[in-house]
Amino acid sequence: MTLTKRGSRPIVVDGIAYRWFVRRKPTYSQGLAWSPLTFAVERTDPPSCATLIVRLASAHPCNWINAPAAPVLPSAVARAIRQALDCGWQPDHPGSPFTLSLGDEDQLP
Repeated sequence: MTLTKRGSRPIVVDGIAYRWFVRRKPTYSQGLAWSPLTFAVERTDPPSCATLIVRLASAHPCNWINAPAAPVLPSAVARAIRQALDCGWQPDHPGSPFTLSLGDEDQLP
């Protein structure tokens, strides 16, 4: 799975370049705040073989019922990448997407 370059944002964490993407429009479940906000991360050079999917505890900012939500900041993305690497994510090894779920205590505004 590869992220599109359009709409994704670059970030450098510990000297390694990554690209991250938050879906602009919420899915139906995210719009109703049934499922949390997620974003995807992949390594850019060399291209990533395994994508990181980060599930946050907050709702998507564009949800339809005005549930409390917070934007995804680059500093939070960097922390999530470091935590995923510590938990065993190997972006340069082929495999299925690695999912990291962050609870309220793990998230920072």
